[in-house]
Amino acid sequence: MKQVILIILLCVSTLTANSQTVYMTRSGQVSFFSKTPMENIDGTNNEVTSLIDASKGEIVFAILVKSFRFEKALMEEHFNENYLESTKFPKATFQGKITNSSSINFTKDGSYPATVEGDLTMHGVKQKQTATGTITVTNGKVSAVSTFTIKLADYKIEIPSLVADKISETIEIRVNCKYEPRS
Repeated sequence: MKQVILIILLCVSTLTANSQTVYMTRSGQVSFFSKTPMENIDGTNNEVTSLIDASKGEIVFAILVKSFRFEKALMEEHFNENYLESTKFPKATFQGKITNSSSINFTKDGSYPATVEGDLTMHGVKQKQTATGTITVTNGKVSAVSTFTIKLADYKIEIPSLVADKISETIEIRVNCKYEPRS
């Protein structure tokens, strides 16, 4: 009888552990920053969907481009109409792997350095990207932060010469997501 109870407990704990290997958010934050001597541009999107499959070390992001918000309405309009062409390219996505996922213990509280490699698709262009960041586990919840840069030209985002002194050719991307176990 004791063996049967022990086997049942082991099976239940295994199922519980496996069901919590996927973490999700629908309210992640991705922002970007362009700094030039003439003007700084800061856009933030608080409606980012992201999944981490801890058992496979996979991570994905889906971002609606029109959900970026700016300090000035005109910046938002130019961003959507002239640069990212959000009607034509409504989403940006990232699909990749946490290359050092074996060194991250998603069941133990702590902060873990992480390196992510994968494909960032934006403005209809897919490019390989590598970023470093930190994954933090607290009471079964996971958060991830990262900062990396991209070149607009790599994604065929053209800057008109008229405003070239107001928009940096290299943009800083910041990621800040708080995940919950997916049930």
